[in-house]
Parts: sequence; C-alpha cells; structure tokens
Amino acid sequence: MSYTWFVPVVVGISFLLTAMLRRYALSRSLMDIPNARSSHVVATPRGGGVAIVVAFLISLGFLYANGLITGAFFFANAGAGGAVALIGFMDDHGHIAARWRLLGHFTSAIWLLGLMGGLPPVHLFGLSMDLGWAGYVLGAFYLVWLLNLYNFMDGIDGIASVEAICACLGACLLYWMTGLDNLIWAPLLLAASVAGFLYWNFPPARIFMGDAGSGFLGIALGGLSLQAAWASAPMLMAWIILLGVFVVDATFTLLRRLLRGERVYEAHRSHGYQFASRRFGRHLPVTVAVGAINLFWLLPIAVCVTRFGLDGALGVILAYTPLIALAIKFRAGDVETAATQN
Repeated sequence: MSYTWFVPVVVGISFLLTAMLRRYALSRSLMDIPNARSSHVVATPRGGGVAIVVAFLISLGFLYANGLITGAFFFANAGAGGAVALIGFMDDHGHIAARWRLLGHFTSAIWLLGLMGGLPPVHLFGLSMDLGWAGYVLGAFYLVWLLNLYNFMDGIDGIASVEAICACLGACLLYWMTGLDNLIWAPLLLAASVAGFLYWNFPPARIFMGDAGSGFLGIALGGLSLQAAWASAPMLMAWIILLGVFVVDATFTLLRRLLRGERVYEAHRSHGYQFASRRFGRHLPVTVAVGAINLFWLLPIAVCVTRFGLDGALGVILAYTPLIALAIKFRAGDVETAATQN
C-alpha cells in the first residue's frame, strides 16, 4: 500500500498550523524585537516551529500505526523530541536557566539512547569500535550538541529550515541508493513538516522558528542519524557530513568564544553565517548558499561514503576542510566591532 498521499497532508498541516501560530503571536504581541544581538531589523512573530513539532509527531504516530517504524523508535523520538520542544517553548515564553535547560536536554538524550540501544559501533579509518557504555556518554553529548547547535544556527531567515530539508532529503537519497528503503519515511516526513513552515520563514521571514522548533529539529535529526547508523555503519558519518555546514560554523564559533572566556550560552551574532548575511546585506544569499553547499558538495561526498566505499572519517575531513576555510573567511567567532556590524 502506498502512503505517498500522506506527504502533502503533512506539508498542509505544518503550513496551516504555522499560519495559525502567526496569527496567535500577532494577537498576543509575541514578537521577536530586534536588538544589538539580532540579525533582523523588523519585529517578527516567533514560535512558529511548534508547527514542525506537531506535524512531525503526528507523522511519527502515523508511521508507527502503519508498522513503518518500530515502537522503540517512535517512543524514543516522540518522547525526547517532545521534551526538548517543551523546554524550548517554555524558554520562548519566559526564561529557563542554562543549567536546567542542559539537564532537560541530557535527560532527553539519555531517554532516546536508552530506547534505541545506545550509540552504534563507530567505523573510523577501517576500524570498528563498539564503545559500550562509553558510547552512551558520547552519544548523549552528540545529541545535546546537535540540538544546541541547531538552536545557535537558527539566526537568519530560512537557514535552519533549508538545512533540515536538505539533510533529510539527502538522507532519503542515500537510503534509496543503498537499499535501505524502509528508512525513508521518517526523514521524508520531517522534511515535509519543515517545508510547510518554510513557506512562512523563507526570506524575508513572516514568523520565526523559536527554540521549541530548532531544538526539536536538532534532536530529531540526531535520532534519525542513529536509526540509520544501526542499519548501516557508514550512515552515521554520512549524516555528520550532511549536517556539516551547521556543525562546522557552530563548533568553530563556540571554540573561539570559549578560548576568549566568553559566556557561550549568551546570545550573540558572531557566527560565520551572521557575518556573511551582514556582508551581503540580506539573508537570502546566505540561506541559498547553504542549500547549494549541501546539494553540490556535501551530498556527493556522503554518496561516496555510503555507496562507493570512501572511509567515513576521510569523508568528514574532505567535506569539512573547505567549510572551515569558509568559517575563517567569514570570521566565525570574531568579536563584533563597529567595523563589522554592517
């Protein structure tokens, strides 16, 4: 039985929910007001990412009810994703101290790992390493970093949505090419959930995603990567390659800020993509460039890893080297001065 009809249904659910959330935010004055650390100049409704959360949780329920995903995958990702989204929603509407957010994030990550069997064996330079309990620790940090970097990178119009859609559809192609067709549905429907929201978030954005949506996307993508890695070891590195733009910019920026002794949990606009958007004077060229990098650089390397035997670690090095060069070129992690504000 074909379930392809459900893809446009999910897009529609996300689209309509985002429209409703935008109207609600406008009526309640739930606006993101520009300040010195913002990358936008117009007050914009926030919290639209809740539509992504609801649409994908409905999708997971549909997949589980039709036997297209296991119960472990459903409860792991619905539980962890829902908890992270709730924490983000509460933070969007008030403030939660960083330590309590991190506690919630690690608890969610451990829940997901526990139900999915932990971190799969890692293949590096031809060696297979089963990390056992250490894999749970590494896996928890991987998931928590992924969800937080996704929050950090959601700073200009459309960028987080485009990254998620490119990564998910890229993964679907990899699954199809390597005979893992049974895994296609979850990333396909996550892409559909984001697509309905992207209509409203594409530059110039009419509503922002908010922490609820960005954190949810981060841990959802992490869960998908673990599911794929349990089915085929090279898929973990493939996912890390597909998410390379966000991983490199966020990690490079974080490390530079840490070395300066800055409070990394405080808002800032010193990511490479933020400097780039100010250099070009618009968000659109940067968001489109992220999509192009994913399509024409990262995806072909991921194909080589999963289909043509390129070592995953070498693939990551190959993929990330020019991304690091771009991070340096666009001054990721630099201190913003009056000369770099425009």
